[in-house]
Amino acid sequence: MIPVLPGLLHASLLSPSLNLFTELHARSSFSFLRGASHPQDLIQRAAELNYNSIAILDHMGVYGSVQAHLAARRNGIRALVGATVELPGRHLGGSYLEIPLLVDSTKGYQNLCHLLTEIHCCSGVFSPDALSNNSEPSVFFPSHTEGIIALLTPESLPSLDRKTLLRVALMLGRTFGKQNVYITLTRHHNRSTDRINRLLIDLAQSLKIPLLASNAPLFSHRRCRLLADCFTCLRHHTTLDDAGTLLASNSERYLKSPDQMSALFGDQQQALINTEILSERLAFTLDNLEYQFPSYHENGKSLTLEEEARLLRKLTFRGARNRYGKIGIKVRQQLEHELSLIIRLQFSGYFLIVWEIVEFAKSQGILCQGRGSAANSAVCYCLGITACDPVGGGLLFERFLSENRRSWPDIDIDFPSGERREAVIQHVFQKYAPRGAAMTANVITYRPKSAFREISKVLGLPDSIAARFSSLISSPHSPDTTGDRTNPPPDAGKKCTTAPEAEEIPDGQMFPMRDLGQLRKTLSQSGLSQDHPRFRPLMHLYHEILSFPRHLGQHSGGMIICDTGLDSIVPLQPASMPNRTIVQWDKDDCEELGIVKVDLLGLGMLAAMEDSLRICRQRGKSIDLAHIPHDDTATFDLLCRADTVGTFQVESRAQMATLPIMQPREFYDLVVEIALIRPGPIVGELVHPYLNRRNGRAPIDYIHPDFQPVLERTLGVPLFQEQVLRMAMIVAGFDGAEADELRRAMAFKRSDERMENIVDKLRSRMSDRHVNPEGQEKVIRSISSFALYGFPESHAISFALLAYASCWLKTHHSAEFFAGLLNNQPMGFYPVASLLHDARRRGIHIKPVSVIHSSLETSVVDDKTLRLGLQHLKNISSSTISEVLETRSHNQFIDLADFLRRVQPNKKERRLLAAAGSLDDLRGVAHRRDALWQGETLPEEDLLNRCNDLHLNNSEAAAPERACPLLPMNDLEKLTADYHSQGYTTGPHPMALLREAWTHEFKNTESPSRRGSHSTSINPSALAKARDFKFIPHGQHVSCVGLVICRQRPSTAKGHCFISLEDETGTANLFIPRSTFLNYRLVITTEKFLLCHGRMQVGEGDSHTLYTTSVEHPPLGLSLETQSHDFH
Repeated sequence: MIPVLPGLLHASLLSPSLNLFTELHARSSFSFLRGASHPQDLIQRAAELNYNSIAILDHMGVYGSVQAHLAARRNGIRALVGATVELPGRHLGGSYLEIPLLVDSTKGYQNLCHLLTEIHCCSGVFSPDALSNNSEPSVFFPSHTEGIIALLTPESLPSLDRKTLLRVALMLGRTFGKQNVYITLTRHHNRSTDRINRLLIDLAQSLKIPLLASNAPLFSHRRCRLLADCFTCLRHHTTLDDAGTLLASNSERYLKSPDQMSALFGDQQQALINTEILSERLAFTLDNLEYQFPSYHENGKSLTLEEEARLLRKLTFRGARNRYGKIGIKVRQQLEHELSLIIRLQFSGYFLIVWEIVEFAKSQGILCQGRGSAANSAVCYCLGITACDPVGGGLLFERFLSENRRSWPDIDIDFPSGERREAVIQHVFQKYAPRGAAMTANVITYRPKSAFREISKVLGLPDSIAARFSSLISSPHSPDTTGDRTNPPPDAGKKCTTAPEAEEIPDGQMFPMRDLGQLRKTLSQSGLSQDHPRFRPLMHLYHEILSFPRHLGQHSGGMIICDTGLDSIVPLQPASMPNRTIVQWDKDDCEELGIVKVDLLGLGMLAAMEDSLRICRQRGKSIDLAHIPHDDTATFDLLCRADTVGTFQVESRAQMATLPIMQPREFYDLVVEIALIRPGPIVGELVHPYLNRRNGRAPIDYIHPDFQPVLERTLGVPLFQEQVLRMAMIVAGFDGAEADELRRAMAFKRSDERMENIVDKLRSRMSDRHVNPEGQEKVIRSISSFALYGFPESHAISFALLAYASCWLKTHHSAEFFAGLLNNQPMGFYPVASLLHDARRRGIHIKPVSVIHSSLETSVVDDKTLRLGLQHLKNISSSTISEVLETRSHNQFIDLADFLRRVQPNKKERRLLAAAGSLDDLRGVAHRRDALWQGETLPEEDLLNRCNDLHLNNSEAAAPERACPLLPMNDLEKLTADYHSQGYTTGPHPMALLREAWTHEFKNTESPSRRGSHSTSINPSALAKARDFKFIPHGQHVSCVGLVICRQRPSTAKGHCFISLEDETGTANLFIPRSTFLNYRLVITTEKFLLCHGRMQVGEGDSHTLYTTSVEHPPLGLSLETQSHDFH
């Protein structure tokens, strides 16, 4: 007889017509290629079926548990917690034992987290022989198992027989305790599960183990079956045609109603009853999570809350004296207000821990700056965490921290990207070792390319179709493929040989369901006709799989820490980077559960500025960025003329076009500039109203009279998130909690549901307060824009500090500024070649890479001279570069033979060094081809023996043994070699050489002897140079040619494109209207040089832009490996 669970049974549970059921073995999309429904979908369906609770046991983790918990809270049911674990078993021929685990208490949950962490991080601790040799449970499960309930299911083993089942059941009993082991029956209407169920029933009767009933669902509704089949095929690396019996049970694995389960297990009523009794025993949900932020340690001792508060106050006022000198009344009042709240909310330890991280960085000479909402805090400013004064800036502290907020304050700290930031991250890992710190996860989801590739693979389609599809959607896209085509440019009707108009791709390349026609068109272009039998399944599955989780990645810099060990709060697993671990939840999950995150972010500009400051110190110029003047006229002059190539935040084309209009003359102007030219204000149509008001062309409108104090500094235009929150508090009467709810909704990217709810509340409150409909719409429109691209004022101020500092360095220490930039490429909008041309325009001489003179990095020779570093050479191994520097440090190279003998580069490296001109400074080398010739003709034994004779004098060593028969490279050949070996040239700009060649060719074609013959030459004198643009009047027809350095087609541009062309005189800006882009798409997106024709547009701020009506590929006669910043 199958045992009945102990305890009193509710009368309804004994009823033959059971109306209750709890699914204890569901799996979601976070089981990665197993579940075919999101956790929230399973929860919602369970609520619709009148479940009281449901357990989602995802594969090897609790990845989706937070989303399930939040959805369960919304739907009024309980989300039970557990996971399905895989354990090694050599007796199974290398297969795994799969055991679903549930937890009944906080202790059980902590033990499950420990167990999962051990499996992921320390796989060697599990003995594959433990199952077969009756070992102690601790051999197989080294973690404690108290509070964990194990289920033996038909899927636990790949092949089941009585003997193996008995061994597994006994092992589980020894490990978890007999009272915590259950056998689960599933019925999916196939013979194999019927046979297994009979074995399991016999085993339950023999060992007196209670039976449970489950449908082991993988998805919420029957209609999701096809996606489940798709995931099964992907997991088994097969196609739907070849999957066979692998898909047999999928049709039944949806979430079934209690009545369906009662009918399915009508002969096993006790299993249904046991299932309900066990579900009532499972008391733990994530509401019971016992997370505690670590206390601050001083001298190895953990401080009490009172001690933390005293230390924080002491450090804050000490820092205030350093920042302000004499502490005024306003500053003191703000500090007392903030400290009072911080201490009352018991956050003192958090601020001290962040302070300690910053102090560590400073002690290592690592440049850092806090930003984010922390910049609103005077305490953070005084502790040296942030660099902007919130008291002087009038920033809202409640944006950072308020009594009504449920979550921890958010502090982001920027560090130089690369090894310097990694040193800080490793410091945190070591300080809270072994498992007190980890990175937050980042869930990698299916995007269009990966979704199409995987679905086409499952459907058995040729790889060429997926490749073509990827190529099509990689093309720059248009947000409006059916938009207005009126007013075409004059040349729009001309015949072209570019890509067809049908290749227009919707913004985001996601092909929303409302735009199925565009997807059909693109699929047809990919080679799949609409009458193909797999066409409709492909369409369906493509949309189904988009945004499904693929695997777990790591957040760029988010870290969470815990005093008692994070692996008792959430399982940890190794990150892709060495010496790092990640938790199984993303940053939004952690915030929802009140787990504090500290963002240690990498910023390329900080790394460049740190290098620049280091070089300044080495040259006897000690600079402290905290004390540079913020009213420097020369720096603002540079900003006003948009000479900002290579600087931070203000180097983009849009920023450079706005700066001359904005004419920033004080620091807050720069703050507004950085906040203004962003997607949010552009989408919200805030840019032109602000600029018009600033320049006196439009009156200031505060939307509502009560908004004037909030919007005065931004001329009535709501640019900042803090302003939006204050507006909501004023116009709708939101309290602090509701304002924080609005902030969270604007910051929450997972769905639009939160934003819709808060907007409805805002609209209702404004109506109650008799705000007119027009005013309501203005407020709602502003908030909706920020929901997509919200930018807090504190962010803008923090970024403006770095932007100003980078501009100040470029103005006053140009050589060091460019050296820092070049040593930290790639970063920013511009390739190295463009940075070098910009440096030359500022009068800086660039010396090429030399094995005699170059260091590893670019170095400053004097205020007007840079020497490029060996690291800029392509395809030269780091070991060879190290050998050059190490060998040269002992004795300088005598000649080429000496260099080759001592460094011993391989043949490919020898040729690259010669072609790049890096060997030209060696004695006896006349030119690049001479170096190539000598490197090829010197016999191997000569390289080994030459210069071994210590009496050989330098003149004898340097004498060439044979003359080079090769002519020196001409300028175009040097140019090609430079771009091949380095990606740039220190010689003339490519356009200068091309223009010279075209001039020569044009003169020849115009000679009497060749006049009238067919020629593809162009007349360079008819082409405007970049420096000529500012002199060309509005409306004049213009042609220009140049090297493409930037292509942009943002979603806010309605399909238009923006291109920057560089020539020997500067940068020319082009506007490509949508129609022109579609007509010449292939040329525009693929060619490195463009010859463009159009009309000059003179805009605000005397900006000159070519309105382009036609584009062609100029005759080059050479191939350069150039780089451009395209469609980012």
